[in-house]
Amino acid sequence: MPNAIRIHRHPLSGHSHRIELFAKLGGINHELVDVDLLAGEHKKEPFLSLNPAGQVPVIEDGDTVVADSNAILVYLARKYAPDWLPTDPIREAEVQKFLSLAAGDIAHGPATARLVTVFGAQLDAERPKAVANAAFARLEAHMNGREWLVGTNPTIADVAIYSYSAHAPEGNVSLDDFPNIRGLLGRIEALPGFVPMQSTKVGLAA
Repeated sequence: MPNAIRIHRHPLSGHSHRIELFAKLGGINHELVDVDLLAGEHKKEPFLSLNPAGQVPVIEDGDTVVADSNAILVYLARKYAPDWLPTDPIREAEVQKFLSLAAGDIAHGPATARLVTVFGAQLDAERPKAVANAAFARLEAHMNGREWLVGTNPTIADVAIYSYSAHAPEGNVSLDDFPNIRGLLGRIEALPGFVPMQSTKVGLAA
């Protein structure tokens, strides 16, 4: 696929999925390169030359390499899909706030809870569930009277929180008490180009 962004990812990684999802929603020409995490491919060369942190996702855009899912979202939006990242200072700051939420309590909450059930991580299963529920309670309140996290159109903020929120039940985190969040997830899923993340029948999703 000529002139395509190469997305190095794992199909069960929510961080990877948010990049694949945004590439589809933004109409960005791309190809997927699977990285075998179970075989430790991300901890060896040549992958470490792309990302010394040994983490997916990473993108290659010609000679440009960008790691970290939120940084990739900003890069792709600025270069290829500017409608997804407001330039108004207030709204851009709001987007950044939700990117921080995705990197913070979403990562340490539903994403970590899912590590236990999907990947068998030897972690305390209860603490990330508590973090997830607290984060979702704040999101639920924020979404009162709103269709999208920021402004009146979808942004990369919505993309950033989607994957691990939608798959929170896999980590035994219920979305039953969060109708506003479920509504947001449904609107994202209804967008043209939406692509789901591979599901795993574990936890509450079993």
